[in-house]
Amino acid sequence: MAEEDIRATRLEKVEQLRQLGLNPYAYRWESTHHAAQLQEKYADLPNGEEVEIEVAIAGRIIARRVFGKLAFFGLQDETGTIQLYLDKKRIDTTMAEIDPDAFNHLKQLTDAGDILGAKGTIKRTEKGELSVFVNQYAILTKSLLPLPDKWHGLTDVAKRYRQRYVDLIVNPEVRQTFRRRAQITAGIRRFLEQQGFIEIETPVLQAEAGGADARPFITHHNTLEMDLYLRIATELHLKRLVVGGFEKVFELGRIFRNEGVSTRHNPEFTSIEIYQAYADYHDVMQLVENIITTVTREVLGTLQITYQDEAIDLTPPWRRVTMHDLVQEKTGLDFHAFSSLDEAKVAAKQAGIQAVEECTSIGKLLNETFEQSCEATLIQPTYVIDYPVEISPLSKPHRSKPGLVERFELFVAGRETANGFSELSDPIDQRQRLEAQAARKAAGDLEAQGVDEDFLTALEYGLPPTGGVGIGIDRLVMLLTDCASIRDAIAFPLLKPEASE
Repeated sequence: MAEEDIRATRLEKVEQLRQLGLNPYAYRWESTHHAAQLQEKYADLPNGEEVEIEVAIAGRIIARRVFGKLAFFGLQDETGTIQLYLDKKRIDTTMAEIDPDAFNHLKQLTDAGDILGAKGTIKRTEKGELSVFVNQYAILTKSLLPLPDKWHGLTDVAKRYRQRYVDLIVNPEVRQTFRRRAQITAGIRRFLEQQGFIEIETPVLQAEAGGADARPFITHHNTLEMDLYLRIATELHLKRLVVGGFEKVFELGRIFRNEGVSTRHNPEFTSIEIYQAYADYHDVMQLVENIITTVTREVLGTLQITYQDEAIDLTPPWRRVTMHDLVQEKTGLDFHAFSSLDEAKVAAKQAGIQAVEECTSIGKLLNETFEQSCEATLIQPTYVIDYPVEISPLSKPHRSKPGLVERFELFVAGRETANGFSELSDPIDQRQRLEAQAARKAAGDLEAQGVDEDFLTALEYGLPPTGGVGIGIDRLVMLLTDCASIRDAIAFPLLKPEASE
């Protein structure tokens, strides 16, 4: 039957329920248990036994089997499923004053997808199925659209993302992913609060985007008659708070970047940025390690995980290796030895590196070589440290390595998961770097940002030595829930309208 015909039939049932004096869209229901609680509590109940204690449960009908004067429904709530054992004699007797023909109406007017409340005793059938032996029921919500075929499920990937509510109904493992996501974010917040950090919210709408190289979304405030940017990072405002005297501060929230969509990128994503006064990038690396291992143990119970068939060991300590050493290890190129950009380009080309001519400095070429030859190979947790100054405008110069900064990125399963550094606190150096960025922006670089004068003013009041880091929450969730695509880790990812696909 076509979906529109099914819907028409169900609308007729809605009208029949109303004619019987029954509300197909109830106001409330009070349950005593969830399915998983009953399954656990009565796990040892022998076949054929009944417990004369009434329970109340509610959920969605996911299966119906009707045999004359008996029916068996599968009922699914947030925690799992349980069977409803429906006997005509019992239901008609207990519901006589409400609806003398209650059993037949149950058979005729309910469908898979309806939300049902049921009260009854606990019984394990002779075939071993734990059931609620129903005394009375109530149709709480009449579903007008059919669920996907139970044998094939909701397999259309785009439809799963677009109609996540259906995906959650028919694919219980998807509910588990988002349950774990909630546990991960709650665990991170709990850990940081136990370490003395405080969470403070910063503006989403900003007059000057900053804190990252990214193309922002632009909006307009009518009353103020000014264009505003959706934030591309929380960094600059959180560092203002450190200037103001907060020594341990963070924010976990949404970030917006007007960039492409892929299995690793969504224009709207979640990150946490953390800043600690009187710390450097070594301290922050240890903090990130402690956060991730603590939360992984809490959520998964182990540090030995599998991601897309790759065995990953999160047991600390994690490897720390400089970008220069890693590039030399993978390609044989020693970027310390090159005396000119032209010499470095020739060597990189010979090593098979692409887009060499687009690099305007040895530091940028080093980073390009790293991204092409090393990044995807970093399966086990690895801190890549000591980045070129040209690609790190907010990092403190390395205390012993000219041309580099004290920056790290954490890579796991071949992707960046965290990015942190010893924060640049010299306002003169910071101005020069931001002005260089602004020049790139003026020259047409859509990912470069302008000069945030208020942030520079804050630095001139004095930022204490500070270590900071951003952790991609979506990518961390992907890792700990074995999601191949970032869209599987975001409840409602951005999609084109259906007509555009």
